[in-house]
Amino acid sequence: MTETAPIESLPATELVARYRSGDLSPVEVTAAVLERAERLQPELNCFWGLDRVGALAEAVASERRWAAGTPLGTIDGVPTSIKENVAVRGFSQPSGTAAKFDAPVATIDGPSVARIREAGGVIFGVTVMPDYGMLSSGVSSLHGITRSPWNPAWTVGGSSGGAGAAAAAGIGPLHVGSDIGGSLRLPATWLGLVTLKPSFGRVAVDPPYMGRVAGPLTRTVDDAALFLGVLTRPDPRDYTSLGEQNLDWTDVHCGESGVAGLKVGFHLAGGAGLATDPEVAASVLRAVELFAAAGAIVEEIAPPMTEKYLADLDLFLRVRSLADYEVLEPARQAMVLDFIRDWVLAGSGVSGTEVLRCYQSIQDLRATTVAATAPYDVVLSPVSPVAAFPAEWPMPTNDAATSLDHIAFTAPYNFSEQPASSVNCGFTADGRPIGLHIAGRRFEDLVVLRSTHWYERARPAAAEPVWPLHTVHKPVH
Repeated sequence: MTETAPIESLPATELVARYRSGDLSPVEVTAAVLERAERLQPELNCFWGLDRVGALAEAVASERRWAAGTPLGTIDGVPTSIKENVAVRGFSQPSGTAAKFDAPVATIDGPSVARIREAGGVIFGVTVMPDYGMLSSGVSSLHGITRSPWNPAWTVGGSSGGAGAAAAAGIGPLHVGSDIGGSLRLPATWLGLVTLKPSFGRVAVDPPYMGRVAGPLTRTVDDAALFLGVLTRPDPRDYTSLGEQNLDWTDVHCGESGVAGLKVGFHLAGGAGLATDPEVAASVLRAVELFAAAGAIVEEIAPPMTEKYLADLDLFLRVRSLADYEVLEPARQAMVLDFIRDWVLAGSGVSGTEVLRCYQSIQDLRATTVAATAPYDVVLSPVSPVAAFPAEWPMPTNDAATSLDHIAFTAPYNFSEQPASSVNCGFTADGRPIGLHIAGRRFEDLVVLRSTHWYERARPAAAEPVWPLHTVHKPVH
């Protein structure tokens, strides 16, 4: 990829190496990224805002530091985007909904943004999300529809859909997203990207919430690892933070033995919700067989999710979002996406006792997930039971009643607080990307990342993304 890619689409690892050698300047790279963002924005609709003046000023300062041999950190001068729900000074946080169109402008950077600036990263833009981050698509009452660089008729996933679209389109190498049930991994699987949903508390967020994490969306494992070395530095605003962690995020190689001897569990069914599409199952099974052929000890396991767990999680999240909806004035309630309104109103009238029962069910899901996966170094599965669906659909079923039927593979690891990655493992017959989900024990993020790195290099050429290099075409209706 790096031999033919334009400079704005080069990996962060290569950019840093070329800044160090003097072969490239952060200014020319940032200018190229901004030009690409501005050119593709009308068609992809992935940015809430771009900061040309601020980004170029940061790039100039970075260029001076590299010339003096004094870079601030490991990503000095690397263009970076931030998801809309992470505070960036100078930008508002409307959470993807028209009901918050006049949200106040942030005056203080959130934790991820602060860490990036400390390391010299160049923040060039803020990416969009769907209403309240509660959709696995790029559909927003405020922003409209975000479209895939692979094909504008396909979804980008969500809720980190704008970040995913920017990454897949090669608009800079590093993008911050967040995940409370799959919002990093679902864009990754439907766009062919790499991500790691880290162990809970590893990347500071503000405010923290059960299951919520922030993390990278990139094209390569090496870039994700480089970025995690920055994002995992602590922040006092997150009272759930793991603090100083002292992990060597550059240590992502499995070594000469590869995955030989690794204990690997796998399952192709989610245990609840949608059945796994045969093309998705076949691609993931081929990846499992590749691990086995390399000497991993592979065993099929039962999925941790059940229909009861999924129904209870769905109801709990409906009531949680209903609390946000009910504080809005009626005029603003009318601005919320109809799909979201239908979904949250199904939580009306639920008793406190029932909510607490659902909460306890989520804790039971956590215990079940930990117990099911504890015997294994990693567990392999699909990220989603289906490949990308139409861009106009809010969710894969396009039905609020079955809104969460696609998160049986991803959600257990949010609430068990375990790390889980996505890396492309194949394509459907019509070219839609398919992600391999690799989950590990809590705090064993590097084990997951090493396994992901090994697979990225061992996978067949047919499973490797060949990224779109040019502008997409507008959809035909």
